[in-house]
Amino acid sequence: MKRFVTFLEKLAGVEVASEPVDGELSEKVILVGNPNVGKSALFNALTGRYVTVSNYPGTTVEISRGTSRAIGADVEIIDTPGMYSLLPITDEERVAQRILLRQTPRAIVHVIDAKNIERMLGLTLQLMEAGLPVILVLNMADEARRVGVKIDAKKLEKILGIPVVETVATSGVGMKELARRVRELPPQKQASDF
Repeated sequence: MKRFVTFLEKLAGVEVASEPVDGELSEKVILVGNPNVGKSALFNALTGRYVTVSNYPGTTVEISRGTSRAIGADVEIIDTPGMYSLLPITDEERVAQRILLRQTPRAIVHVIDAKNIERMLGLTLQLMEAGLPVILVLNMADEARRVGVKIDAKKLEKILGIPVVETVATSGVGMKELARRVRELPPQKQASDF
């Protein structure tokens, strides 16, 4: 893993921070995923804060930070710009990658649009291969069911070997389950120990 992180550092031109910056909360939960999958809506549901959500690619250019009472007041939630891969092409992907490289997250919450699961699992696999503590969130589960997309979350969890949670972020469905799954993950070692 350390060689992979070094490779990504060279691509992004950044270094991995080995300890928290003064004033920052020690544990982090980082929300990642393609543009327009509901990361900001999930952030809103978890933190009670409001981030403007729109359907334009690259909407989340600034980084939003907050805490979630459900997860714990000492855990920082970070909403990142949309990304398709750990190998960045766009400025938004570079920003998201830098956040991943500079933090030692308790969890990487990979948010996907459940209607388009087959297109979005590539990033999940990259995150898993990098040895990151991934939780897969099948967001917009209600819309997926409405258009006939059926996903057996428990079976997918067994296949991938990571927690899988169905959510509808705009209405708060699945937030308690997601918070529980984040709390169940053990605290991570520093990034340099990956």
